[in-house]
Amino acid sequence: MNHVHVKTGDTVKILSGNDKGKQGKVMAVSPKEGKVIVEKLNMVTKHVKPRRMGETGGIVKAEGAMYACKVQIVCPHCGKATRVAHKILEDGSKERICKKCGESL
Repeated sequence: MNHVHVKTGDTVKILSGNDKGKQGKVMAVSPKEGKVIVEKLNMVTKHVKPRRMGETGGIVKAEGAMYACKVQIVCPHCGKATRVAHKILEDGSKERICKKCGESL
């Protein structure tokens, strides 16, 4: 399954986990793994070694990847977390639609 319902730049709401209910912007999507990275959410601590001379190592906080099934897109028009529908336009292209209000995402 290499299809993810969110794209980079989408605003999403987290459905489960420590950050449940919070909203954030998608920074990166990994369709192969089915994971997304959300800005300032799902923070993890990494132990980083200094790579070059003069560079400092230590414990760094960074965003961790989470499964895309644990996030839901927030519609910019109605402001609700919603599923994504697809509508095929006259010219044959696809458009993402909000299931709640029917506006394009």
